[in-house]
Amino acid sequence: MKGQHRLHLKAPDNWINDPNGFIYYKGQYHLFYQYFPYGPRWGTMHWGHAVSQDLVSWEHKGLALYPTIHGDQNGCFSGSAVEEEGKLYLVYTGVHYEVVNPEDPHTCLDDQFESCQILISSEDGFQFDNQNGKEVVIPPIMDPGIGDRTHTRDPKVWRGKDGWYMVLGSTLGEKQGELLFYRSEDLHHWTYVSQATKGPAYGWMWECPDYFPTEGGDVLLVSAMGLLTNEEKEKNQSICFPVDFQEDTCRIQIPDEYQFVDYGMDLYAPQTTLDKEGRRTMIAWVRMPKVTEGGWIGMFCSPRVVEAEGGHVYFRLHPNVRQAYSRKAADVCEIGKDGYMVVVDLEDGEELEIGGYRIFREGNQVCTDRSRVYPGFTGAHLRSETPELRDGCHLEVIVDEHFIEVFVNDGEYVISNAVYGLKNEIRYQGSGEAELWVAG
Repeated sequence: MKGQHRLHLKAPDNWINDPNGFIYYKGQYHLFYQYFPYGPRWGTMHWGHAVSQDLVSWEHKGLALYPTIHGDQNGCFSGSAVEEEGKLYLVYTGVHYEVVNPEDPHTCLDDQFESCQILISSEDGFQFDNQNGKEVVIPPIMDPGIGDRTHTRDPKVWRGKDGWYMVLGSTLGEKQGELLFYRSEDLHHWTYVSQATKGPAYGWMWECPDYFPTEGGDVLLVSAMGLLTNEEKEKNQSICFPVDFQEDTCRIQIPDEYQFVDYGMDLYAPQTTLDKEGRRTMIAWVRMPKVTEGGWIGMFCSPRVVEAEGGHVYFRLHPNVRQAYSRKAADVCEIGKDGYMVVVDLEDGEELEIGGYRIFREGNQVCTDRSRVYPGFTGAHLRSETPELRDGCHLEVIVDEHFIEVFVNDGEYVISNAVYGLKNEIRYQGSGEAELWVAG
């Protein structure tokens, strides 16, 4: 497996998707991820593993989880990590195919599979006993009034005031997404407590749920399948709500209005943890449309600090990433392999073009156009825009070979896009100054 990445963690080879088990544990950040080690395509899921001291420089550590039991015979799917008495616990979804596709053993026919939730632990965060250390803690759900035997997955676990809590994503009749809440005293024995849903207009399935408090209020993230109905955008989108969660009853109040986690519509399956300083930090999967020149596909966005403020959810550039771009550069000739950051304020009608990727302001919105650096796609896949901004238009733009992130007004909104074939040039049409910053 290929070793080290800086600023954006990329697939070591072949295919990756959802981030899993994101945690600060024993002095390091651990990030596990959905990984198919046999080719650059989706298939039987394993968990890859990477670590970092600072959320900036990452090192791949090989496989952590792989299928070994009936419950996860056809994949170790998404889940989360917690620490208890010095041990690292992973809780994840195992999948068992009832009918394997005879043309492809890594897929099943017509969604004929069942899902369960599995616990495994490690003394050091690196060694996991895949042969003998797995325990099914929540079997497949058999009551359709509670959840779905097939589509219930992605446990997010956290410690509350009086025990452990878990939220699972599920569906009612494959018509509307829902959340399922469980409680445990020991991580091994779980009791179902409650469910929550918003109806069919919010997607037929809620994947990768993540609930957490912030200083300005509680936040819920879900990845809603079938949320969008047009043919030009990916139908499955990650959204967020400011919510009110009552721990004693596991009742959650979810408003009608939501925000997209990212307005580039390429990010999916976000997961958060508390960083070393106690900041709520998120990483998400970048959906890429084709394999790169290096033969890999899939990467993660830069870490973002999530904060609720005045009923709005902010996704701010993590200070460690901002600090990594510590040297001001005169021109693109000084850009190295770690990418760069451009800082600029845009007035109405002004534009910043980065290697063929256009960022421009129309009225009180920031818009992007990647038509020159996203070959083979048309229509709404190419243009993105924020909602109306509250005040000003200050941009911090993180640029990588295959990914651009546009942070607007310190995370009021973010537009992130996968790109291919960026040119090594920057053009600014405006009245101020576009500052170029590179890794120090």
